[in-house]
Order: sequence, then structure tokens, then C-alpha cells
Amino acid sequence: MTRGDAASVALRDVRKEFAGKVAVAGLNLDVAPGTFLVLLGPSGSGKTTLLRCVAGIERPTSGEIAIAGRCVVSATQMVPPEKRNVAMVFQDYALWPHLSVRRNVGFALARSGATKEAQRHKVDDLLERVGIESLAERFPNELSGGEQQRVALARALAADAGLILFDEPLSNLDADRREQLRVEIATLTRASGATVIYITHDQSEAFALADRVGVLRHGELVQCATPEEIYRRPVSPFVAKFTGVAGDLRVHVRAEHEGVYEVVLAHGEDRVFRAVAAQRGLRGAARVLVRATGVRLVPVEDEEGLAGVVVDVAFTGRGYEHVVKLGEAHLLRKVFASTRFDRDRAVRVVFEPAANLLFAEER
Repeated sequence: MTRGDAASVALRDVRKEFAGKVAVAGLNLDVAPGTFLVLLGPSGSGKTTLLRCVAGIERPTSGEIAIAGRCVVSATQMVPPEKRNVAMVFQDYALWPHLSVRRNVGFALARSGATKEAQRHKVDDLLERVGIESLAERFPNELSGGEQQRVALARALAADAGLILFDEPLSNLDADRREQLRVEIATLTRASGATVIYITHDQSEAFALADRVGVLRHGELVQCATPEEIYRRPVSPFVAKFTGVAGDLRVHVRAEHEGVYEVVLAHGEDRVFRAVAAQRGLRGAARVLVRATGVRLVPVEDEEGLAGVVVDVAFTGRGYEHVVKLGEAHLLRKVFASTRFDRDRAVRVVFEPAANLLFAEER
């Protein structure tokens, strides 16, 4: 498959309700051909429902969906899943239990028109690419979870679909297998040229895989952008917190200079530090969400930074992650340092202004 065979996806005012409860709330989304889009959100945010609507497993309550420029859902039509040129990899693998690995992978090729020899060659090639060629004659109940998910991935690739959908495919695997399969999904699906929509609740997984990340909350698409933009310029406290922060600090705004704010801790040391904000003109009470990547610890004798006390410390292999208390009521978590600062030790915390994301206090 080439990039030209990849499918575009367009959703217009897609809404899905279950017994009056809104799962997807009038969502609009465009996915360019060849894009690896990750939909990120907590449980109940509408991720799986949205994916099932694109696949054709669920019919939206209202709205339209087009795949490769062809309308597959509208008020008057509902194209069945098997006619959408879509492949799907499920969280629970969804393999045929009575078929061998080879026959599971080859199932999508049965109606391709290719000769038996060509089908067998393609299946052998896919099994080798996903690293399970030695398991070809085994059945799903004889495989580990990671091996079953490799079969599911090979089956999806065998279909040569213009769009591949992934429904949290790594959530049932242990950390080591999850990392291995994440790399395989990224490399093999990009090599196929297909468009990918992948859902997860794991921020690190989303950032590692995605060309673009869409953040969902209560069935709404809150922000859709590159991983870098989502991380550096989140549009709301929810997006910032869901994509990883070390702390949520209540502050008072003292001054602003061209989008950089001078703030002080509420109920803490009256020392100015700096933060950035997407909006201008913030005044009074506000909050700073701190990215862990822009925080460092220094000895208390240093004059820079805010005074704090180490509450906890954990060895991570590459260094140490600290929990630090600032003032009376503020905690910073996962503050990394290459050297250990012991519990109860007084320290100073130095912030990079770009790591401090300032938002108006929610009322």
C-alpha cells in the first residue's frame, strides 16, 4: 500500500447517545491520509464509542462520517463494516478460536482474488514481520496475550485497508511486552501507508505513537494538535493535567511582560517565579500547572528558586524522582534529579518558565 491508498476520515457533528446519555457530543474531526492519530482521554470520554462509529459497529444518533471521501454514515445511509475498507485491532484480540494463527491472518485474504500461493506467501511474510512465524500452526488458546495481539496486528495488515483502527490494543499486556508491541505497531503500520486512528488513556503511549493527538472529555474533542503542541500549549487545565504535570499550584499574578507572568505562591513563600499562558491579561488568583521536565532541584544554599522540603524520593534506574512540598499546601511530584536528595531535606526548586502553564482560576 502507498500513501495514496491511505484513507481520509471526516466526521461532521457526530453524536451518539445511549438511553439519553451522551457518549459523543456533536464531534467534528478531519484526519488526513497517512496520519497516525491517537485519541486520548479517560474512561467515559467517548473514545471507544467514537471508534466503533467509524468502524460501523455503532450507528451514530446523528451526524455524518466519510472515509476516503465516501459517505458511510448519514441520516439516510449506514454502510456496513465489511464495506468500509477498514481493519480493526481490538483490546481483547478477537481472534477466531477454532482457526490457527495462519488461518486467522489469512482470513482477510480469502476473498481477495489472489491465488492460494500468493495468499500463503503474504501470510508468511506478515508472520515474519510481526515475529511469530514459528507459531503459524498454533491456536489462540496456545498463545500469550502479546502473541495474540501480534496475530491481530498481522491480520489487520493483511487486509490492506486504507484505515486501521486500534482499540487500546496494549492495555492487557505487561510493561515490557507493551513497549515491544508499541514499536512494532508504529513501524509496521507506517510502513503499510494506512491511516491510523488509535485510542488510549495512556499519555506516554499517545505521545510516542502519534503524528497528531486528539484529547477527548465527556464526548467532546477538547484539542487536536501535534504531541509537541499539546504538551507545550494545552488549551485548558484538563488537557495539561491529563498529559502529565508534576504539580498544580495556586498562585497570585503580580505582573505580565509580553505573555510571561510573574507570580507568587498562594500560602507560600513570597518569592516571584515566572509562568507562561495562552491568554493575556490574567489578574489576581490563578493556577500554575507544572511540567516535570522543566523543574530541577538545587541545594538550599543556592539563592535561586523556591524553598521546599523533600517528602519522598524513589530510585528509577536513571536517577531519582522526588516529591517536594512547597509552602503550606503545595506538592510537586516526579521531580527528577540525577543525584538523591534525602527525605526531609530542605532544597530549592528552580523552574523553567515554559514549564509553568498559567491558567485563570476556575470558579
